[in-house]
Amino acid sequence: MEHRACPNYISHNAFLDVLTADCRVPLHGESDLSGELFVRWECRRKNSSRSNSGSGEDSLDRLLPAVSTSRRKSSTLGKTEHPLLRTGTRTIYTAGRPPWYNEHGAQFKEAFVIGLCGGSASGKTSVANKIIEALDVPWVVLLSMDSFYKVLSPEEQALAARNDYNFDHPGAFDFELLVTTLQKLKQGKSVKIPVYDFTTHGRQKDWKNVYGASVIIFEGILSFADKELLQLMDMKIFVDTDSDIRLVRRLRRDITERGRDIEGVIKQYNKFVKPAFEQYIEPTMRLADIVVPRGGGNMVAIDLIVQHVHSQLEEREISVRALLATAHQSQPLPQTLSVLESTPQVRGLHTIIRNKDTSRDEFIFYSKRLMRLLIEYALSFLPSKACFIQTPQGQEYEGRRFSGKGITGVSVLRAGETMEPALRAVCKDVRIGKILIQTNLDSGEPELHYLRLPRDISEDHVILMDSTVSTGAAAMMAVRVLLDHDVQEDKVLLVSLLMAELGVHSVAYAFPRVKIITTAVDKSLDDLLHVIPGIGDFGDRYFGTDGISSWSDKEQQEAHSCSPEV
Repeated sequence: MEHRACPNYISHNAFLDVLTADCRVPLHGESDLSGELFVRWECRRKNSSRSNSGSGEDSLDRLLPAVSTSRRKSSTLGKTEHPLLRTGTRTIYTAGRPPWYNEHGAQFKEAFVIGLCGGSASGKTSVANKIIEALDVPWVVLLSMDSFYKVLSPEEQALAARNDYNFDHPGAFDFELLVTTLQKLKQGKSVKIPVYDFTTHGRQKDWKNVYGASVIIFEGILSFADKELLQLMDMKIFVDTDSDIRLVRRLRRDITERGRDIEGVIKQYNKFVKPAFEQYIEPTMRLADIVVPRGGGNMVAIDLIVQHVHSQLEEREISVRALLATAHQSQPLPQTLSVLESTPQVRGLHTIIRNKDTSRDEFIFYSKRLMRLLIEYALSFLPSKACFIQTPQGQEYEGRRFSGKGITGVSVLRAGETMEPALRAVCKDVRIGKILIQTNLDSGEPELHYLRLPRDISEDHVILMDSTVSTGAAAMMAVRVLLDHDVQEDKVLLVSLLMAELGVHSVAYAFPRVKIITTAVDKSLDDLLHVIPGIGDFGDRYFGTDGISSWSDKEQQEAHSCSPEV
């Protein structure tokens, strides 16, 4: 269905999975390992008190220049508050990702890539975090070059253990993997990021899934050392920090975070870090568009950077829904559309669920019947092959068997979720994913808020479920997400109870190999883009939330009264 959004609250049912998920903290567009969560949320943690009794870390801190802890907002920001949902334990960022593709379904805009270079411990990550904070855009990915160290051989492992391996040399990095990953991420694709263990000098088994960036901040000591990397960057920033300060920071980091001893850190610094900076890193400063002295404390430079990024993002905006509403006039329905035969039974079910006087109980009951028929019909479009089996009577029988690798159902929350039981009832052990797409009331555009897909979905046939499709804007976004995760277009089946002709044309025009399966196609839309004659708001009628917020008074009071989290 074409989902509705509220500036402050999103339906409780729509966020049920988010609120009941494991307490993980994917930040700035990063994802957890079981799926991908793009509604940025944070778990509240109580900070333990720390003594100032002169520990090694505190002593090193006193050598660093003081940085103001007051938070400054960029002067370019138009928002005064974050779009948040607050509960007793979590903060949920409800700002969604607007369309990154055009009415043809093709990527319209690439992610804006900011390259951050500088010496070891120069404050690159601090600058990146300050930019992220000032941008006030939740769809930001922070990609660190440290994740792309090469896997060391046993001989190199032995050298690293003796602090005799040069981690600051260009040969220490897997530039081929790095370039490929950044290219895919810039193009809007889902990527897997290696997780490097600085204690064992190797990659961990599980890699991190990352997807959905409007802005990518790529930081590393040799960010400017590769021509292909430089070509991918829209802005290049060099963080220039005094060498003595960088040494103190490196001592603190390597001793407290990476378990190194002070002699080994100093040996490595003098033997490798300092010479590498002078030979490979410092000369690349001339390639930078902006040089930031003093790192994260230089808010004037950060404000200028943020202003430029905002202007670039504004230039890339596109109105997909408006383009869809004026397209595909008087065209025949596409051949990829299949409509369930309108038997007396199907017609009778439509009569009941379309009737405005139908009670909620009857609406649910007869909708479920129609969903079951639709799902059974949709399964007939999956590929199959002939097979022979033996019956209990010892006779050979020629039958058919599914010839694909797997089947995954993906529901467009919240109304599409109502079709999951029908799929589970007829498709044993089917895997289920979820996508939350809602309409921005100010722009009228669909926005992606939440995504959780099974692993290796790219190899499956995907049944994409939504209750109704009007303009097709939300359905197009959902299909685009699947394609970005390398699902093959001809393996996607869009299944909906009711569709408008415009929605059918929009999806078929953008994705001509997607199979579109429904029980009925209505002719037109009204001025509010509702399907005519239609079925009403399916989600409201099914969940009993007709025009009434499904958040309880207690939940709303808690959401307003929770203290801010930083």
